[in-house]
Amino acid sequence: MVTTATSVEGAGTTDPEGDTLNPVSPNEKTWGAFAIFNIWANDVQSLFGYSLVASLFISYGVGGWTAFLALIVAGLFVMWMVNLSGAPGEKYGIPYPVLARASMGTAGSKLPAVLRATVAVFWYGVQVYFASTALSLLIRSITGADGGAEMLGLTGIDWFAFFIVWVFHIVIFWRGMGWVETFLNFAGPFVYAVMIGLVIVLWQRSDGQLLSATATIFANPEGTFGSEVKGFIAIFGTMVAYFSAVMINFSDFSRYSRDKASMKAGNLAGLPLNMILFSALALLTTGGAAVVFGEEIINPTEIVEKTDSVLLGIIAAITFFAATVGINLVANFIPAVNGIANLAPGKISFRQAGLATSVFALVIGGLWTALISNIGIAGFVNTLGATLAPIFGIMIVDYYMIRKEELNRDDLYNMQGGEYHYGNGWNDSALIAFGVASVFSVATVWVPALGILSGYAWIIGAILGGVIYKAMAKKNA
Repeated sequence: MVTTATSVEGAGTTDPEGDTLNPVSPNEKTWGAFAIFNIWANDVQSLFGYSLVASLFISYGVGGWTAFLALIVAGLFVMWMVNLSGAPGEKYGIPYPVLARASMGTAGSKLPAVLRATVAVFWYGVQVYFASTALSLLIRSITGADGGAEMLGLTGIDWFAFFIVWVFHIVIFWRGMGWVETFLNFAGPFVYAVMIGLVIVLWQRSDGQLLSATATIFANPEGTFGSEVKGFIAIFGTMVAYFSAVMINFSDFSRYSRDKASMKAGNLAGLPLNMILFSALALLTTGGAAVVFGEEIINPTEIVEKTDSVLLGIIAAITFFAATVGINLVANFIPAVNGIANLAPGKISFRQAGLATSVFALVIGGLWTALISNIGIAGFVNTLGATLAPIFGIMIVDYYMIRKEELNRDDLYNMQGGEYHYGNGWNDSALIAFGVASVFSVATVWVPALGILSGYAWIIGAILGGVIYKAMAKKNA
C-alpha cells in the first residue's frame, strides 16, 4: 500500500528544521544518477579510502590484477546489495530508521538506529579531525608557519584548522539536504584531478616503466594459485566490510532519487565503474611510488610531498579536504542525524540532531590525537559494526520475502499501534534473530579461533540473521 506524503503529519516539508524522518515529497525527489554516483565517489575517494585500497595491493602479497579483480567484484556485490536496501527508500521516500520499523517494530527500530548512529557519530568526529589536517597542511604550505606550541597534541594552526572545518560542516547541514547534494557533486569528481596528476608525474619519473611494474611489483615471488585465491577473498571481504555501514542505511539517500532507474544507474556508475577507475589510479600511484621512490607508500599526501611540487601540494590539500568532508557527510553525518532523530520521532529536528552530532564531533575530533587514538578504540567500533550485519539480512528478508515489497507507510509512522507495533513496539522474531546472529558476528571480532572469518563475517552475519528471521516468521505465521 502506497500512501501519499501528505497523509503523514508534517511530511513533504522542505524546511530544514522539519522532522528529518518524514517521507520526502515528490518535489524533493530531485537526485539523479549523478548525485547517487557522487555518494559512492565521496565514499571511496577519501584519504582513508585511498589508503585502504593502496594497502590491499600491498598487504596480501598478490599480483596487481588479482587485487584489481577483487575490488571490482566487491563493487558489483555492494551494488547488488544497495539496490536491494535502497529500493524501499526510493519507493516510499523513507529513511533507514523508519524502514527498520517494518521488521524490528516501531520501538525495536531504535536499537539498530542507535547502533548505526553510534558508529557514525564516532567516525564523524574522527573525519572532522582528518579533514582539518588537510586544511592545516594548506595553511602551512602557504604561510610557512610551524604552528607554535602544542595543546592536546595539536598546534595553534591545527586547532584553528579544526574549528574551521567543524564550523564548515555545520554550515553545510544547516542549509539542508540541497546543500549536501551540491557539495557532494563538487567534491566527488574533484579528487580525480590530483590522482591523475600524480600518475602523470610518476609516469614521467619512472621512464615509462610504471605500467609494467605495477602488475607484479607487490606479488609474492613464492605465491601460488591458492595464495592468490586466498588474497582475492580477503580483499573482497575487506571492501564489503568497508561499505557495510552505508549498505544498511542506503535508503537515507535513495529516498531522494527521482526514480529507481536513476538509483540503479548511479549505483552502477558509482560502484563497479568507479571502482575500476579509482582502483586503477590507486594501483598506478602506489606502484609508481614504489618504482620511483623505492618505498611502498599508502598515504597519498606523502607521495605528493615527495614530488616536491608546491602547486600539486596546494591542489592536493584542497582536494583531500573536500573529499574527506564528502565522505563524512555520506557515511557518518546523515545516519547519525537520522539515528538521533529516531530516539524521539517528531520532537528532534534535522538541525537539532545535526547540532548534537556536531557537539560529539567536537569532543571526539579534538581529543583524537592526544587520547582516543591511543586507547584501542578499534575493538569497540568493530563490535558495533558487527552487530549491524544481521539487521541488513532481517530487513531484506522482511521486505522482499515476507511483505513482497509492500509497506503501509501510515502505520510506519504510527508509534502507538498499527501493523508494525507488534503489540508492544518490538518484533520478537526479529529481536531473537538479531541477538543470535549478532553474537556470532561479534565473536568474529573477539574470538581468535574465528579470526579467519573476520574479512567476510559481515556477509555470514547478514545471511544468518535473514535465515533465522525467515524461519521464525514462518513458524509464527
